[in-house]
Amino acid sequence: MNDIDAWVWWLVGAAALGIPLVVTAMPEFGMLAVGAVAAAGFAGLGFGAVGQVLAFVVVSVALIAVVRPIAVRHGAQRPRLATGVDALKGKQAVVLERVDASGGRIKLAGEVWSARALDTGRAYEVGQEVDVVEIEGATAIVI
Repeated sequence: MNDIDAWVWWLVGAAALGIPLVVTAMPEFGMLAVGAVAAAGFAGLGFGAVGQVLAFVVVSVALIAVVRPIAVRHGAQRPRLATGVDALKGKQAVVLERVDASGGRIKLAGEVWSARALDTGRAYEVGQEVDVVEIEGATAIVI
């Protein structure tokens, strides 16, 4: 064991920390692996065991304290670009066939959609502009 330099052991430790990173997808293991690489660098520069361990601890804790909250905040954000039917909510459409509580047709985003009025007592006539408030299956709910 004394024949192998300390920096090699730190790199082996970094590789060993990379395995649970891949298996569990927990980024903390990657941050610890970076700390081990930093400790390997310190060992390569000739620092003693205390300096190597301090480098490992300081780099690992700093990454976990700084990067992890940013990653958690970024992961919690909803995508800013709405896609699919979510992108159609709030859009305006033109009535092609009279729309009431029982149904009708509208032109929405260049396509013809079946539609029905949100307010059961309201009807929209041909040519009138309406707003899409919801999509239920293949039917747009409009006001």
